[in-house]
Amino acid sequence: MGRESLYRVDVANRQRWLNTSTWEGSVTILYERQAEGTVDEVGARLEKAAQKHQFGVIGIVDLKAKMAGKGVAFGPECRVYEVCNPYRAKEVLEANLSIATVLPCRIALYENEDNVTLSTLLPTAVLGLFEAPELASVAREVEFDLKQIMDETAG
Repeated sequence: MGRESLYRVDVANRQRWLNTSTWEGSVTILYERQAEGTVDEVGARLEKAAQKHQFGVIGIVDLKAKMAGKGVAFGPECRVYEVCNPYRAKEVLEANLSIATVLPCRIALYENEDNVTLSTLLPTAVLGLFEAPELASVAREVEFDLKQIMDETAG
């Protein structure tokens, strides 16, 4: 069974976060799950779960292969799945085209010693960088779906 972990970072006061280790005023930005199997097996489960939740996998970046192609040796398998629900993407882009800089949503899969980690930035935290409170409900919906996709993938 997968294990959930959350990381926190101070977004409201970037300066203080860079200078101290305090977590006062922090927000959760990262959602992670642990999954059994190989990166290939977990990736196949992720693709099925994404489709079930009306997200398409529009790209897969194999970081290990990309680095090897540039002559850089990189040990662990690491793939970034670009996933998107086109209806929700259209909604946020029509409200603020600069949000295109964080689309599509990404779910990273990478090898650990005995399992595979799935990791994503939470849409509610990322949207906070754009000061678009009118899109908060869409971000919450997308976040819920991404967590469901990852939870189902992790098992």
